[in-house]
Amino acid sequence: MNDIRRKIADGALRTIGAKFRLHGRDPSTGRDCVGVVDHSLKAAGLQPDVPSAYTFRNRSSKPFEKHFEASGLLPASGPIEAGDVILALAGPAQFHLLVATEAAQFVHAHAGLRRIVAMRGHLPWTILQNWRCTSQDLKDI
Repeated sequence: MNDIRRKIADGALRTIGAKFRLHGRDPSTGRDCVGVVDHSLKAAGLQPDVPSAYTFRNRSSKPFEKHFEASGLLPASGPIEAGDVILALAGPAQFHLLVATEAAQFVHAHAGLRRIVAMRGHLPWTILQNWRCTSQDLKDI
């Protein structure tokens, strides 16, 4: 794993315990799953381009895809690694983002618990895509 992916994972770990708030980006008022990803990418020195026009239910995952690719992440295949950004289908038309901090540990915004949490093990949702920062050129950012 390169340094930047470790920084993404570490950034996600630092969000644990923050309050949940839809469209939230500020730890003092709350974050949602996009806010967790935004913070994690910024912690790694990236300039994230995260979606803003979304609700709990969305018709398509395409807006997420274009934003993360614009943030310097590429679709990844194979096993999940620390620093990967995961797009999962949490319910009908309900897309959810998580950041892998290890191969089987994820940080995400839990709307039911109203806070950012870490979870271990296999995800209970269908994984639609994971993105990874693969450029060695970015490690010195």
